[in-house]
Amino acid sequence: MRGEIREAFLTVCEGYSADRVVADPVLNERFLNVCRQRGLTGSAAELNTHLLNARKSRWLAGLPRAKKTSFADEDQYRFASEVAARFLEHHRGVSVDQVICNPAIVAEFDTLAAGIAPGYTSLQYRWAALNLRKSRRLRPETISHVVPSSSSDLGAIEDLDVNRIPATQGVYIFYSTTATLYVGETTNLCKRISKHLDHSDNKGLAHWFWENGFSKVHLEIRVLPERTPRRVRAALERELIVSRKPVFNIQYN
Repeated sequence: MRGEIREAFLTVCEGYSADRVVADPVLNERFLNVCRQRGLTGSAAELNTHLLNARKSRWLAGLPRAKKTSFADEDQYRFASEVAARFLEHHRGVSVDQVICNPAIVAEFDTLAAGIAPGYTSLQYRWAALNLRKSRRLRPETISHVVPSSSSDLGAIEDLDVNRIPATQGVYIFYSTTATLYVGETTNLCKRISKHLDHSDNKGLAHWFWENGFSKVHLEIRVLPERTPRRVRAALERELIVSRKPVFNIQYN
């Protein structure tokens, strides 16, 4: 198998690295087609994983230095790749490499990333994720890149006028002076937060409110664009859970 994968890679790589062939939709389709022509029967994810690991296993030793892959505007969408990768890592239990190697999962990754920072190619999103993995620079709290001008701290909920809360989709954060209490996402911020304040959402948080009252609790909301998909809201919610570690989120506990 090693020899066949090496030959398939050399047939299609155009001088690029194994990472590029796996991440690039066009080159990867060619690579998998050549693998099939050579009689390799493993799944696409398995063949891609073998190729991605080829450098570490020295299957490709002795080849010329690969052509460089880089994009000048990566900083404009890197955060989207980061959010999408983290979301899939949590909900599917997969690493960045596993995401990139599996056609079904990487398609979900592409959709998520494009929903957060539209206008770039699948290769760009995937390459940014690989670069983050290589440099170990997955930073917390990238949501500010997505909705920088649509967030607001509504202050202490003891004095909150619920009518000030927009009836639109978004994410929200309850926090005290000592900890983040809860992060959630919803299609209707006003309705969902009203339920929390009526003690009908999240028993742990409701019990905390019952014992401590509202005087030391603040509310922050992030309003999202009207057409933001559910999966994007969930990814942004997860990003806040990872970075703020709220006490009463089932996902975190």
